[in-house]
Amino acid sequence: AGYLIYLGIKLFRAGGALKAEPRTDAVSAARMMAHAWLVTALNPKSITFFVAFLPQFLDRHADFWTQMLIFETTFLTLAFANAFGYALVASRARAIVRNPKAIRIFNRTGGTLLVGAGIATVAMRSGN
Repeated sequence: AGYLIYLGIKLFRAGGALKAEPRTDAVSAARMMAHAWLVTALNPKSITFFVAFLPQFLDRHADFWTQMLIFETTFLTLAFANAFGYALVASRARAIVRNPKAIRIFNRTGGTLLVGAGIATVAMRSGN
């Protein structure tokens, strides 16, 4: 709880400037895609999800590869739509995020919420 309050105060006091520098190293699109694919494919949460979730929808009497094709097509379509949605929101939010006043509002709101969470944690623990 104390750490949440500390983080909240630190975030509340943070300045209103975004110090993000563009990357200077050149990375090819193919290398970034390969890295993203590898990280996604080896993510233990994704593996656990598919191992627990997918078998419920498999029909043992139907063709396995046809079912896999349908599942993968559905998953990739939904994943693309999700990524596209995030990209669209990020591109629209770019101007807002670069505004120092907006950053200050985000920092103060986040800091207040963290302090509130810390206080709520203390209140809940002292009530037991």
